[in-house]
Amino acid sequence: MSSRLATLLGLSQGSEDQQHLQKAFEEGRKTPTRQTTNLKMSPSPIKYYYDLMSQPSRALFIIFRLSGMPFEDCVVALRNGEHLTDDFKRDINRFQRVPCINDNGNKLAESVAILRYLSAKGKIPEHLYPKYFVDQSRVDEFLEWHHISLRLTCAMYFRTVWLDPLLTGRTPTEAKIEMMRMHMERNLDVVEEVWLESSDFLTGSTLCVADIFAACEIEQTRMADYDVRIKYPKIRAWLKRVRQSCNPHYDVAHKFVYQISGTGPQAKL
Repeated sequence: MSSRLATLLGLSQGSEDQQHLQKAFEEGRKTPTRQTTNLKMSPSPIKYYYDLMSQPSRALFIIFRLSGMPFEDCVVALRNGEHLTDDFKRDINRFQRVPCINDNGNKLAESVAILRYLSAKGKIPEHLYPKYFVDQSRVDEFLEWHHISLRLTCAMYFRTVWLDPLLTGRTPTEAKIEMMRMHMERNLDVVEEVWLESSDFLTGSTLCVADIFAACEIEQTRMADYDVRIKYPKIRAWLKRVRQSCNPHYDVAHKFVYQISGTGPQAKL
């Protein structure tokens, strides 16, 4: 420490105080030893907003559980209109639907978009949603077909027979029910005769996300007193394989379907 600095601090040359200050000054000039640490900030698990009364919500729930991906349960009671509030629209999903996610600030809706996003992040194992483009294209082919055919007609049958009467108190005509059943069965015919023509699962010999999305859609028709197993033996056997491959998560996801329909997974024809 210079004599000028000692003078400014009011210390006399050689004083004890000056010696202590000199030592501290020199210690402060030393380069501190850098210490490494293995601690790493982990991102928060995604927030998953869902209701198990929703078919695609059930599908993603099963896929997440099978993938071992941690997520924060954010259950949305559709029956109470929790998705219709301004807060939900502003903070969670601008489309006011489930399922949707919030991945550390990245908000995303639509089940297939969520699936592909999480697959790109390495959160979905390849045996459920392949990364090899040829295998992935087979799964995507089904998901695209499913959305505008099987999902649409199963959902409309369910809505006509079960949901609309519950909400409005009005019973649909037999002609309308028959028309909706006919549209739905045209697509169930395709599943039976094309997708399951020569394989145990929809896109090959092993379970993938296509099977989970389709099974969740078809299971919903139980609530409308439709038993797909009666007319479609291949679908009946396939549903059993999907359930076995996905349990215990499959039964957890479908607990409301079983309760409301009064038919358990092992119910006889």
